[in-house]
Amino acid sequence: MRPASRLDRSPEQLLGLMTVAEKVGQLSLYSAAVHWGGDPVNPALTFDPPEKRLAAIRAGEVTGIFNVHGEASVRALQRIAVEESRLGIPLVFAADVIHGFRTALPVPLAEAASFEPALAGRAAELAASEAAAAGIHWTFAPGADLCRDARWGRAVESYGEDTHLASLIAAARVRGFQGEDLADPRRLMATVKHFAGYGAAEAGLDYGSAEVSDATFAEAYLPPYRAAIDAGAGAVMTAFNDVGGVPCTASRDLLTGVLREGWGFEGVTVSDYNSDAETIVHGHAADRREAAKCCFLAGLDICMESGLYAEHLADLVASGEVPMALLDAAVLRVLRAKAALGLFDDPYRGLAVEQDAAALKTFAREAARRCPVLLKNEGGVLPLRPGVRAALIGPFADEHAHLNGAWAIFADNGESASLLDGFAASPEIAALSVAPGCGIESPIEGGIAAALAAAEGSDVVVLALGEGQHMSGESRSRADPSLPAAQLELARAMRSLGKPVVTLLRTGRPLAIPELAGLSDALLVTWFLGAETGHAIADLVLGRAAPGGRLPMSFPRHVGQLPLYYARKRTGRPPEAGKPRFTARYIDVEPGPLYPFGFGLGYGRADYGPVRLDHATMAWDGTLTARCTIRETAGAAIEEVAQLYLHDVAASRIRPVRELKGFAKLAIPANGEVEAVFEITRGLLAFADGTAEPGAFELWIAPHAEAGEPARFVLEPEA
Repeated sequence: MRPASRLDRSPEQLLGLMTVAEKVGQLSLYSAAVHWGGDPVNPALTFDPPEKRLAAIRAGEVTGIFNVHGEASVRALQRIAVEESRLGIPLVFAADVIHGFRTALPVPLAEAASFEPALAGRAAELAASEAAAAGIHWTFAPGADLCRDARWGRAVESYGEDTHLASLIAAARVRGFQGEDLADPRRLMATVKHFAGYGAAEAGLDYGSAEVSDATFAEAYLPPYRAAIDAGAGAVMTAFNDVGGVPCTASRDLLTGVLREGWGFEGVTVSDYNSDAETIVHGHAADRREAAKCCFLAGLDICMESGLYAEHLADLVASGEVPMALLDAAVLRVLRAKAALGLFDDPYRGLAVEQDAAALKTFAREAARRCPVLLKNEGGVLPLRPGVRAALIGPFADEHAHLNGAWAIFADNGESASLLDGFAASPEIAALSVAPGCGIESPIEGGIAAALAAAEGSDVVVLALGEGQHMSGESRSRADPSLPAAQLELARAMRSLGKPVVTLLRTGRPLAIPELAGLSDALLVTWFLGAETGHAIADLVLGRAAPGGRLPMSFPRHVGQLPLYYARKRTGRPPEAGKPRFTARYIDVEPGPLYPFGFGLGYGRADYGPVRLDHATMAWDGTLTARCTIRETAGAAIEEVAQLYLHDVAASRIRPVRELKGFAKLAIPANGEVEAVFEITRGLLAFADGTAEPGAFELWIAPHAEAGEPARFVLEPEA
């Protein structure tokens, strides 16, 4: 065994001892071949045979492996790196820990629906601990990609359409993953991704070009990445797309200009899977050598999977095309990250961390209760009353294959609680009948007839509909994100029974569901909730808990409206009631969303009073207090998300019609009232660059982005 003192050297000392080949090795990251649900997690590239990869680790020419986990595998590979390589530099083990590790937690879009950054932070903390115990040091999360187009498959991995909400949750997740000290063996290094503008892909088509103006890019898309970096994210992953005609992985403007020179980022940058080599396919680099040169000089530290740096970087340094000083700087950033993770002190960190399985399960259930959004509850059909006879109908009534959602690659769907598991364990239900009725995307012969028979003697039909796990996620863009026809036909049949219909909509994105909404007495968007899906939904449907989630993305009336988001620019001819012509509207669809951003109901009713400002003007360096009294008027306690929106009435650049600038989740007792209070500072009125302009502003405190009457105030000029 090599002497432990070899690990006592500082990153700077190690750098001075390294050959160019070893330096390049510290910038080369490779994947294990991983499959999930029968499909490869990433595109099938040519993986090196094990003996070749082990030889590279022994030669000190691999910085780390991702998607390898488990004590036996991690110890075996780490032992080779530490004890058999010349300098004994530890490997870093990485993984896509997106929403839980072995215990699947709600998908990111569902987390955003909670409007609780602290919940997202706690979820990241627990996922980190579970992953660290399996030998993982580094996660490729959080994704801070703003998404305004429901067609985009990776909407499920986003925090939705709003810049402010996405920024808060991305920052909270970084703090949850990393904690106060990265060397804590229960923590992971976080990676903010995909830098930048990945969610702005044209037509919602994954990997597509992001055609977005400089102003919108700076004001809407960049701030969530910046928030995650300001929270201390140790790494940044580049996006597959181009911005302004340059692939992000080869963009010096982004990786050096914005990230390092503009924001002061000192951590490591890493390509997404093969995205450096794909600059050739983009038409930016002529060949693999040029791709390696372009990406490295742009500011890309670590090459993921493609092997470009291993093939060409040493030669580029030898020829003088890449300065040795830049190579040394990149390697030093990687070594410092490993040191911050405590890998030089304990290369096997985390493997001895014990897990509190019961506490994790309890949290998974609580988190899953906090995320669903109640969109409709006609006649107060929910919560269901004790003694009810229920028919649980639909393709998701009794199954385990579609519970966890995209990127739950280390979790076992079979161990997650299905809807039937949750309802069958509920003593409030006097009788329960179950039938699928149809498949996820196709009819079942005799399925609807069997479902009608199963529902005949019930008091209420609970419809379990929506997307399968395979219908959202990476490379899962949908031109028509609506309910599959077979499921809609089932909903029509259930409506014909004349019984109350409660629809549970499982989805990884907003869907265009106007007909389904009309067929449902109650409509609960449940997303993908993970390990405790069935128990959490039963808690909500039966009144053991109350829904408090709000939509992080607008639900369209029709797919033709996409992209659809509330923070749109004001046109000179906005749509007006009674003016169907010569205004900005479609002739065949009502303007606006079916359900807007921020919308959600509880089992009570929140009535908002008028906004009250303590002054009509605000001094340049002053503050303004806005208040609104919210009353519960239906006799049921609720959690209300009071939302603060602002609008600059006349600005040098047109501002969105509204921008979310704050929110508060308030507990309101039955027939009680609370006061929502927000403090306004000049910073809330400014552009992303911090510039504010004096003049008139409108302010709303409202239950969603399309509600309420504004109050006006004036920001006075600088004295």
